[in-house]
Amino acid sequence: MKERVRLTVWVRGRVQGVGFRWHTRANALRIGGLVGFASNLADGRVHVVAEGPRAECEQLLAWLRGGDTPGRVEGITEIWDTPRGGYGTFEIR
Repeated sequence: MKERVRLTVWVRGRVQGVGFRWHTRANALRIGGLVGFASNLADGRVHVVAEGPRAECEQLLAWLRGGDTPGRVEGITEIWDTPRGGYGTFEIR
């Protein structure tokens, strides 16, 4: 069985008002096996939580870092943890 993890990411840069959350959700669904959310924060960052197999979470993180996102990512902070559950799909908040 694949190791399941929780990935929490805070994305800094010009990432609000450019479709960033929508594209993050679309990529999480394309990768498959991920549940969680993408949410705007009041300070201009986007908060992403993804739970699922480690390899799929790593794919989402690589996409967030890869430069193919809308807007402009200036930095990412990530935390890896054990899954907490409670998500049925990957949603935009």
